[in-house]
Amino acid sequence: MAQTHSFDEIGPILRIAIHAFDDITAFHLSTPLLVFGEVARAGLADWSTVVWSDDGANVRTTEGLLVAGLADAQAAMDADLLIWPSWPDALPPVPEALITLMRDAHARGARIAGLCLGAFPVAASGLLDGRAAVTHWARADELARRHPAVDVRPAALSIDHGDVLTSAGTASALDACLHIVREQLGAAAAATVARALVVAPHRDGDQAQYVERPLPEQAGQGAITEALEWAIGNLDQPIAVASLAAQAHMSPRSFTRRFRETTGTSPASWVLARRLDEARRLLETTELSVTQVAEACGFGSPVTLRQRFVRAYSTTPTSYRRRFSVGGVTAGAPVR
Repeated sequence: MAQTHSFDEIGPILRIAIHAFDDITAFHLSTPLLVFGEVARAGLADWSTVVWSDDGANVRTTEGLLVAGLADAQAAMDADLLIWPSWPDALPPVPEALITLMRDAHARGARIAGLCLGAFPVAASGLLDGRAAVTHWARADELARRHPAVDVRPAALSIDHGDVLTSAGTASALDACLHIVREQLGAAAAATVARALVVAPHRDGDQAQYVERPLPEQAGQGAITEALEWAIGNLDQPIAVASLAAQAHMSPRSFTRRFRETTGTSPASWVLARRLDEARRLLETTELSVTQVAEACGFGSPVTLRQRFVRAYSTTPTSYRRRFSVGGVTAGAPVR
């Protein structure tokens, strides 16, 4: 995730308002409902969702499903998180009433998320001026043309500024919603939701949206997978590209090229993300000291862990543990 995280205290209660419109796809509308609804179903936090349309009227999805019983715009006025899960394919102008609603919500401290083409109404509000944003790769050029003050990043999966988040197309909305769960409730909670939905718990926001050319099944993906599994099992050790390449029985140059084609990111970025993932898990669920966490995740020293952690999440490992620890785990407590 390309991030400048803000760990603002929202608390266990989160009111989420999801915008719907005629001809929205059922997938786009259901994604935030599914992810955030699972938070409540799993008893992780008291999160509630409401679907609203501009005037509270029923909407019909692209697939022909009639969605009734919707709230009107009033439901968004006291929400903590406003989600635009998409926008009509024709990319019509955003009504001034929606722009005002979004700006007012942001001004009172609500978070705004534009998933897939939902980046278009968010950009129209001006909240992304001078900031990076992403949308579906096929419409990225149009977003940049319409909103030249926005730094459009067509290759990213998602970009989070803490108060405003945008994501790329379709399935990356799942990643963005899980990212919100992870940021507010911790990595263990996000993993619980992901496990229930049978999806990967974490894809980095700066991964590529798509691979430009198809990869033959026998082009080395199996070897890459074996190297990644080896890396995950050896995060406490130094992991160089040469070591990964050796596990895949490739030259470092061939491995690096194949790795980027397969994952959309570099080996170094991927390994760092996995080390940080493991650090968060250990901070949440164990009594290991920060020094022990740093050693277990291959950072070498607590200073390096702290620097990397602050850069990624804008909070320290100690502060993160205080917020997300399970069952009152205390930093520095004896290891059982």
